Amino acid sequence: MASKFHVKKGDEVVVITGSAKGRRGKVAEVITSRQAVVLEGTDERSKEQDDRRRLVKPMLHYVKKNQQNPSGALLWLESPIHVSNVMKADKYDARKASKR
Repeated sequence: MASKFHVKKGDEVVVITGSAKGRRGKVAEVITSRQAVVLEGTDERSKEQDDRRRLVKPMLHYVKKNQQNPSGALLWLESPIHVSNVMKADKYDARKASKR
């Protein structure tokens, strides 16, 4: 039986705990077997070319030698975040507004 989560693909979410706390992103993928979500980085603070800075939770990935990368490569990819560590952005904003 598939797990039921409070977020789905395309939702705008905020990370509420962990190293990426406070960062916003859009759910790109839901991994039900790991109970995790992968976010698309939408951080407006960093419009630079640096791939790592635009990611919500960056992870370094090593690429083996192949025809496209004869000497191998290093890529910055988005790391999965457990579903309990994210909250829908509209609920987060409403909660912040009520505390003021």
